[in-house]
Amino acid sequence: MADEPLVLGIETSCDETGVGIVRGTTLLADAVASSVDEHARFGGVVPEVASRAHLEAMVPTIQRALKDAGVTAKDLDGISVTAGPGLAGALLVGVSAAKAYAYALDKPLYGVNHLASHICVDQLEHGKLPEPTMALLVSGGHSSLLLSTDITSDVRPLGATIDDAAGEAFDKIARVLNLGFPGGPVIDRYAKEGDPNAISFPRGLTGPRDPAYDFSFSGLKTSVARWIEAKRAAGEDVPVRDVSASFQEAVVDVLTRKAVRACKDEGVDHLMIGGGVAANSRLRALAQERCERAGIRLRVPRPKLCTDNGAMVAALGAEMVARNRAASSWDLSADSSLPVTETHVPGHHHDHDHVHEVSKENLYS
Repeated sequence: MADEPLVLGIETSCDETGVGIVRGTTLLADAVASSVDEHARFGGVVPEVASRAHLEAMVPTIQRALKDAGVTAKDLDGISVTAGPGLAGALLVGVSAAKAYAYALDKPLYGVNHLASHICVDQLEHGKLPEPTMALLVSGGHSSLLLSTDITSDVRPLGATIDDAAGEAFDKIARVLNLGFPGGPVIDRYAKEGDPNAISFPRGLTGPRDPAYDFSFSGLKTSVARWIEAKRAAGEDVPVRDVSASFQEAVVDVLTRKAVRACKDEGVDHLMIGGGVAANSRLRALAQERCERAGIRLRVPRPKLCTDNGAMVAALGAEMVARNRAASSWDLSADSSLPVTETHVPGHHHDHDHVHEVSKENLYS
């Protein structure tokens, strides 16, 4: 449909420069420039390195997305950008670029929430999100259970991690096992050949008195690291495949158990799983199994849409335009700890008179 909003989305919350273009709920382009190789030698994401990489990749990635989508910048109905949460310096690059493009093209600007975008991306694969939707978001920085009745205005946190996020635990255990960075994909690979019941690792916060929907992976991480150290100290070989499988099972067991419980408690018959860890094959399989047993419909986007990308930001931006949500103002700033309850950052109306410093000639030169 030609009258569906055409929106370009920019995502720079961590180490990937993502630019996506969406028309309504149809994905037209998803261009990503990753700086993961530049961080690998440090064993984790270095904020300054990420910000510099975003700066260098931004314009070429936007141009690539426009070319892939077969549209021009003038065709756009709006520009959306991740305003938070994320790394402050990295976010700033995206927000600055989005403002420049929006101002130069005279298009509305939407500063949106990174977590709400992870939920909204599923529309590009499985059509409109049911309302309400229960979402389990698991990534390097977040493990959250969220209930959304309107993705553009109402996302309620039910539970979150009280220490390490699930993805962080994967990275740290991979490091202890000398498997490299990022840890998620490589542990997933080794786990396929291991026994998930070989070693009994703890399931955090699953006691009767523990918070029902909160997560904790710090104790698990310590327990696995100590188990590995004890083996090495005794001069024994560490069974990497069994450790990977048993650790992974402990993580996904807790994640899926709590998510299904939240659906039952809230009377929601849909569960959406997003974020980088949603690409994990065991998480997808166990969630499917448990959801089927509980009569819950599971929605998980394909792995490429689970990790950080511009398409998810464009998807939420298109939804903002479709539902006539207020655009952000020109003084939109990046907020590294933007709460998920703020699905976007509205502002007063666009008024070009307020922007004295920027002339269009400078932006185009």
